[in-house]
Amino acid sequence: MNKNDLIAKVADGADISKADAGNAVEAVLSSITAALSGGDDVRLVGFGTFSVAHRAASEGRNPRTGEKIQIPASKNPKFKAGKQLKEAVN
Repeated sequence: MNKNDLIAKVADGADISKADAGNAVEAVLSSITAALSGGDDVRLVGFGTFSVAHRAASEGRNPRTGEKIQIPASKNPKFKAGKQLKEAVN
């Protein structure tokens, strides 16, 4: 399912226009992105938790040359599925 498919499902499920559903989906995704950018977690009970994982700087190797390279520290988004979502999938 891609974003357009999601918007169509939301429009059908909520009995609203696709334009309104698109605005709603965009608002939700923007809100989650803003919260994660601000360092907050987003907990959706029954669905899951979005959070930010911090990765420390490390040293790696270029697989082609074997040369050592520095991998900088980074922050990566992470999702942990909730109990109800896990049960629905299984």
